[in-house]
Amino acid sequence: MAEEPQPTPGRRFPSAWLVRVLVSALVLGVTLWLLPTREVWGTIRGLSPAVWLFSLCVFLLGHVVSALKWRLLISDRGEVPMQAAFRAHLAGLVANLCLPGAAGGDVVRAGLVIRDASDRARVVAGSLADRLVDTLSVFGLACLGAALSTGGKAPGAVLLRVGGVLVLLAVGGVGLSLILRRLPLDGRVGRSIHRLGASLVALRRRPGSLAVCFGLSLSVQTAFVGVNILLASQSGVAVPPAAWFFAWSAAKLLAVLPISAGGLGVREASLAAFLLPFGAPAERVVAVGLVWQSILLAGGLLGGLLLMLVLRSKRRAVQAAK
Repeated sequence: MAEEPQPTPGRRFPSAWLVRVLVSALVLGVTLWLLPTREVWGTIRGLSPAVWLFSLCVFLLGHVVSALKWRLLISDRGEVPMQAAFRAHLAGLVANLCLPGAAGGDVVRAGLVIRDASDRARVVAGSLADRLVDTLSVFGLACLGAALSTGGKAPGAVLLRVGGVLVLLAVGGVGLSLILRRLPLDGRVGRSIHRLGASLVALRRRPGSLAVCFGLSLSVQTAFVGVNILLASQSGVAVPPAAWFFAWSAAKLLAVLPISAGGLGVREASLAAFLLPFGAPAERVVAVGLVWQSILLAGGLLGGLLLMLVLRSKRRAVQAAK
């Protein structure tokens, strides 16, 4: 008797992505429902277009520096050309618009250069180090802001909030370690993990490069905080700059957690909550957060457009050389 043909499995629906989109929609919807929506949109409309354009330019320049930083970590002898690294970083910037969490863009940009890399484990290790450097610089700014601001309360109350963010990050790290422990350590996976570990050890032998990358990351994140302070001052939010360093950095750390679509909703709600003890009106803070979200969106779209132009120019050059 002939065997009945087995039905081919259909394409799995990205349920995790849908859950994160729903979380973003729910958190943002509840936040706007609790606030006077007219005040939120009025604050956004009252912002100067020149200030918005200036903020977008700072955001784009920051990512040019970030591309350079990433290349220093994945290619210590120039194995990956700057043009290729910049194209991959642009692709990662675009991916952040449609993939949940910041790690989605990291995977995309690493995947674009890893095919031609002589040491693929170094690209993976450098990308992991790049994410770690950014996280440490943002956390450092959060701690610095917490130490320099009190918001009318005891410093311990502000430091407690930083501790809460650190606990959340620690929980995420423990979860990741538990997942890694379940991976089989033999065969191809084991060899890949071994090469990755060796590449991470090799990064430790380059303390100068790590220090430079940390400095570049700190400069970029400081510039981004400065842009948000400018947006806040133009929107009528008057709180100490140190409070913004704490609140914006802590909110960004929460937004990186894989619980929402690119941090949308979580970033705005947590930013308003962190600045509330400093007397900041929540509706104006959320408005500033949404304006920053529009800059992230515009930056990703411009990055995608520039990537298309670069690839088209490269394709024409290849065709002309034939």
